[in-house]
Amino acid sequence: MRTSTITRRTAETDIRLTLNLDGTGKGDIDTGCGFLNHMLTLFAKHGRFDLTVKCVGDTDVDDHHTVEDIGICLGMAFAEALGDLGGVNRYGSAILPMDEALILSAVDLSGRDTLVYALDIPTQKIGTFDSELVKEFWLGFVRKANLTLHIRKLAGENSHHIAEGAFKSVARSLRQAVAIDPALNGEIPSTKGML
Repeated sequence: MRTSTITRRTAETDIRLTLNLDGTGKGDIDTGCGFLNHMLTLFAKHGRFDLTVKCVGDTDVDDHHTVEDIGICLGMAFAEALGDLGGVNRYGSAILPMDEALILSAVDLSGRDTLVYALDIPTQKIGTFDSELVKEFWLGFVRKANLTLHIRKLAGENSHHIAEGAFKSVARSLRQAVAIDPALNGEIPSTKGML
């Protein structure tokens, strides 16, 4: 089983995260940030990843450190669980509707940390959540997961729908990319012989 447990403690956050890439979509999420709990629960469900997150953070300041650091830990967990990437599909993409919002995402398990982020979220807040933190989460994730991620809004007006569509779309793209292709027989999906 492709699993990882990450423990990360700083002066700002104390995080324990476990990930099973070959799970059933079970999420047990307690970040101290309600909106992020919601996003990670649906991320687990749509990716079919088993994900447990427990975070105690300095949310008395704001949610920034909690959101960024959980993105970092999730990226670390993906990198560790994937190992040498032998036999994976490598690529995944999804165009996902969320009511009036339409979100495209595409993933390459390239070994190169690149985020192309084109989500125009119209409001500064989604409830009490700073909408700019959606980008901070994915930046932290991409930097530690060592992958290329494109997220683009094709349509959408409601900030909650846009953010939720992004988490669902990325989850489904990752689900495709990390899946094992039996035809590869463990081969690294690159002409270079490594990723």
